Amino acid sequence: MENVVPPQITTELTQILSNLVLGDNEIRSNAEKAVNERLEQTPELYLLALTQFATAADTEVMRSFSLVLLRRLLFRSPVNQRLSLYDQLSAHALSTLERLLLHSLSHEPSVVVRRKAVDTVCDLANNAMSRGRPWHALQAQSFSMAESNDALARESAFRVFAGCPNLIMDLQTETVLAVLEKGLQDPQSVEVRHAALRASVSFLSATEHNQLAQVMSLMYPMLNTLPYLSHSQLPSFLSTLTPLASSHPQLFAPHLHNLLKFLPGLIIPSSDPGPTPTVARPNPAGGSSFVFPPPSADEKGKSPATGDLSADDEEAEEVRKAALEFMLSLSEARPSMVRRVDGWTTAIVRGCLASMGEIPEEETTIWLEADPAEDPTDDTYPHVYEQSLDRLACALGGKAVLPPAFSDIPGMLASHDWRMRHAGLMAIAAIAEGTAKVMQNELGRIVDLVTPMFADPHPRVRYAACQCIGQLCTDLEEVIQEQYHQQLLNVLIHTLEAPEPRVHAHAAAALINFCEGVERDILLPYLDPIVERLLKLLNPGASGEGKQPKRYVQEQAITTLAMVADASEATFAKHYSAIMPLLLNVLQNANTPEYRKLRVKAMECAGLIAIAVGRDVFRPDSAQFIELLMRIQNSPPDPSDTMLGHYLIATWAKVCQAMGPEFEPYLPVVMPPLLIAASAKADVSVYEEKDGWETISMDGRQVGIKTSAIEEKCQAFETLVIYCSTLGPRFAPYLSQSLELVLPSLRFFFHEGVREASAMLVPMLLHCGKLSNTLTHQMVSASFSQLVNCIGIENDVSFLASLYKCFSDSLRVVGGPTALPQEIQDGVIEATKRQLQALADRRKSRANLPANDIRDDKEELMLLEEMEDFALEDMGKMLHAFDANHPLLVAISSVRELGLHLGQWDSSEEGGHEG
Repeated sequence: MENVVPPQITTELTQILSNLVLGDNEIRSNAEKAVNERLEQTPELYLLALTQFATAADTEVMRSFSLVLLRRLLFRSPVNQRLSLYDQLSAHALSTLERLLLHSLSHEPSVVVRRKAVDTVCDLANNAMSRGRPWHALQAQSFSMAESNDALARESAFRVFAGCPNLIMDLQTETVLAVLEKGLQDPQSVEVRHAALRASVSFLSATEHNQLAQVMSLMYPMLNTLPYLSHSQLPSFLSTLTPLASSHPQLFAPHLHNLLKFLPGLIIPSSDPGPTPTVARPNPAGGSSFVFPPPSADEKGKSPATGDLSADDEEAEEVRKAALEFMLSLSEARPSMVRRVDGWTTAIVRGCLASMGEIPEEETTIWLEADPAEDPTDDTYPHVYEQSLDRLACALGGKAVLPPAFSDIPGMLASHDWRMRHAGLMAIAAIAEGTAKVMQNELGRIVDLVTPMFADPHPRVRYAACQCIGQLCTDLEEVIQEQYHQQLLNVLIHTLEAPEPRVHAHAAAALINFCEGVERDILLPYLDPIVERLLKLLNPGASGEGKQPKRYVQEQAITTLAMVADASEATFAKHYSAIMPLLLNVLQNANTPEYRKLRVKAMECAGLIAIAVGRDVFRPDSAQFIELLMRIQNSPPDPSDTMLGHYLIATWAKVCQAMGPEFEPYLPVVMPPLLIAASAKADVSVYEEKDGWETISMDGRQVGIKTSAIEEKCQAFETLVIYCSTLGPRFAPYLSQSLELVLPSLRFFFHEGVREASAMLVPMLLHCGKLSNTLTHQMVSASFSQLVNCIGIENDVSFLASLYKCFSDSLRVVGGPTALPQEIQDGVIEATKRQLQALADRRKSRANLPANDIRDDKEELMLLEEMEDFALEDMGKMLHAFDANHPLLVAISSVRELGLHLGQWDSSEEGGHEG
């Protein structure tokens, strides 16, 4: 192509870009500065130079880099400018840039660089369309390339359609379907078929719901790409289909029976993976339905399809995971649809159970010696299949999952292979949450199956038994503890003396789960033997054995002691004198980095024991404990110790709960760091994949939130609740500062916990001010004004209920509505009218949904209506405080009647999550 910029500009840019890819930080930094300067001074010239360089540079690396850089720069707004560089381009420059990119799209010889060109072109096209500038030349060229004799051109065309579906959305449906179907049946290239599949998924995903019926026929050729692939090709095709299975599961409904002939062979491990794929005829056209096995056979007389005899283990594993994820995504998206397909659930369950038994035999010794937090064998453990069973159970429920699971699990527990016994126990643990409601009916049989496994000769099986019981205690909380406490505690207490540290530590961990759902009277008869054995794990030297315990065992023993103390309450006082000195000794001496976790666990345990035994028993040790906490708090901060701050705040809160009013003198010690933590701002950025960050949707785009700081902020607010509720008027010196933090945080959208704690704090702080005679008119006015504002704009019905409760509780503190200015009374009534109208509109909209949609989403809709009913109930309580016959109370009843009342629907078909 002709040069569109002067040669000297090209020469200069070549040098700058060469410097940008160098490893030298200073050179690269200067190059970045040079790019920014040139773009600020003459953006058109250098963007065109960069685009030209992307088509003409000598090396693939530089052409590829130029395309990536262009994509990043085009829609970036320079410093102190509101418009992006794209928006500053003249019409001529924009046309030239588009022309250069179209040339790269059609003439670039490198596959890698061509794909970068596609990404840049799609980004440009999507942003241009959002600004009302359709790129007609791209549309025409892409359709032309789709008909090309060159496979790379065809692949690029379908990649463009995938990345920019708007190019084809407004065309005649028959035209689009014909082009996509031809690509899906491409006779020469798997890459073209895959690109066409991606384009088809994008097209279907972007199609309006009411138009889907016209394009459903595309599903046949899409699914027909699957049976003719080798193992190495299948994962990418299945992964491309999976998002569509999640977003539009109904499209797969007509094909489930045929998919069921195809997919189980991929997810159930077999020594004979099946026949070899067709090579001679990789994807014959013809036929309008997805059928497996395909009607034609290869020249060896085998049907093409489910397996590849030469596929290595790693390849087969990738296929298995991709097929499983596809089936699970469909199951989670439309549970009622897959429940009606005989064999669907059984195939997934059997695939998971068989795969869970694939643990390397030779790793047992390494596993036994490893610290659980740094276990090298964890990388080879089949976590994905365990998690898949959990997901399936939560999606489909006990009626669907328990029968196929327990047709295999008893046999697995009786297997001669310890890995199958291990897998059977871990499977029970995995499905417990989702099947809890139905599992309750079989709990006696399950306990009888599991408890003998605590005597298994293999340590990993005994470990799995601990895991299983611990999980059952969580997911069937209170039921299993009340009915089977004797069987469970007998085996757990005995296993605390197991010879292997990993096993007895896990038995201690399972005891925590048991204690979280146990009545105090049930636990008390077992208290002495439990504490005796935990103390032995913590300090074996005291019994004359002289063994040095593993640190992780000590950490677990301390954690379990804390939970046992919490569950047994004041009765734990008899063991106080044996345990508290040990904990104080840890806090006194465990100062080196390797003991960080032990130290914070000792802090937590001492705090919980202090609460359990009460202030009279704790008082003699309180001064020493507090002195140690202050010393730890005032020690030089260690940036690598990420646990200490969290545990310090939590432990101070426990000491406050234990000491009650006697904690008041220590407020000046604990409040300054707490207020700093509560003041933390959300660390937000435009979303990038980063560890320790999670994404939320704001204003239609994904942003990243640094979770650690937000969690600390939430903990700080929850701690303020404890201090204020425990100390009452004694908290008054911090009333003003706390209110200044709490009121804005009612709108802290980044963390639900912060908002909920704030809603609890407002009436507490007002009460504190009233009792201490420090409550001012300004505090009352600011609090209620903010509540009215929040109620008026809140879209989350769950938090809306909390806001109304907060308003009602605060109203009682100040003495009723007459204590409020008239504008606040009027404001909350107006806000309530708007919320009632919004709730009515939502319920009317749901009432118009098709019956099948309502039935399929019944569980979700029931939960949503339940939360709305809570909001209506709290709204009614607030209005009642204004006037027992307030006219809006009738409106609340009317809105309540608009509900779907799904609890009255036929419940013969079990919903998703149970328990």
